Amino acid sequence: MNEFIRDDERLGEFTLRPLDPDADAPLLHRWVTHPKAAFWLMADVDVAGVAEEYRRIAAHPHHDAYLGSWLGRPAFLAERYDPARVELVDLYDPAPGDVGMHFLCAPTDTPVHGFTRAVITTVLAWLFADPATRRVVVEPDVRNTAVHALNAAAGFTVLGEIRKPEKDALLSACTREQFRAATGRPTATEGEAQP
Repeated sequence: MNEFIRDDERLGEFTLRPLDPDADAPLLHRWVTHPKAAFWLMADVDVAGVAEEYRRIAAHPHHDAYLGSWLGRPAFLAERYDPARVELVDLYDPAPGDVGMHFLCAPTDTPVHGFTRAVITTVLAWLFADPATRRVVVEPDVRNTAVHALNAAAGFTVLGEIRKPEKDALLSACTREQFRAATGRPTATEGEAQP
């Protein structure tokens, strides 16, 4: 069952549903081990390892994962987490209403112009659909220049570089107002379709 639905005026329907760690592991394995997912840091993990990682996330009280679909077909992965308790503990000053976000688009041989931007817009609209979310925080690898540009286009501002055990990251944040200004779209609490 879909938890969130967004109709993109150019690309159509995007949906999010809770990830099933075991059933979705073979699909996710193809995505996270693809060379284009190098920053996901799972290139050498087998299907069982992917299932184990997402079972761990599903069991965590402050971290969860969702499978995103486009036009009814699986197309992206999204994670949300409490950055004060996961990923960024003691690495930044958390504010009330902060929500952490990761997303990954499925690899494809036939890219669609604007697809990744539509995905990040969908994920942010989903996160801001919760009235308690005041700011979305991300921590991509400093070398991931493509995602930095995408984040800026979605309304994120850079807070600074941080050092994590697995990478040097560019800590960035986006408020509800910054998202609205960057995308020209209301957030879900102002009219996005939800089931």
